[in-house]
Amino acid sequence: MAKEIVKKAKLQFIAGQAKPGPALAGVGINMPEFTKAFNDKTRERGQEPVPVLITVYKDKSFDFKLFTSPTSYKLIEASKAKKGSGVPNKEKVGSITLEQLKEIAAYKMPDMNANTIEAAMRQVAGTATNMGITIEGYDEWLKGGAN
Repeated sequence: MAKEIVKKAKLQFIAGQAKPGPALAGVGINMPEFTKAFNDKTRERGQEPVPVLITVYKDKSFDFKLFTSPTSYKLIEASKAKKGSGVPNKEKVGSITLEQLKEIAAYKMPDMNANTIEAAMRQVAGTATNMGITIEGYDEWLKGGAN
């Protein structure tokens, strides 16, 4: 028989650095147990932010699912920008190559609702545009008949 779910919480921590604190206090789980498990599973991911969905059951046990880092983080990392643009249609803060776009899209595929790498690339490109990050060769790629 399936356990009864009491709560679901989506949080974000830096890989390998989750600590007991206010964010976890409201979830109602054994904080040291969660932080140890989270940190062990994410240690190899460097300093990137890691979204996590924690499912809490009636018997106070829990499960958690890790997600890929936010697209915006990956774009800032690839473009070496400090942050996204406040006025993306006028002020560009950086650029990435078509190959970098494809790498980010491939990384994000497990968490996206895209069926092909091309569809994922278009979603990541939309985020880049909204952040003021240009993609070298993207317009030519689109004209070249990408799905």
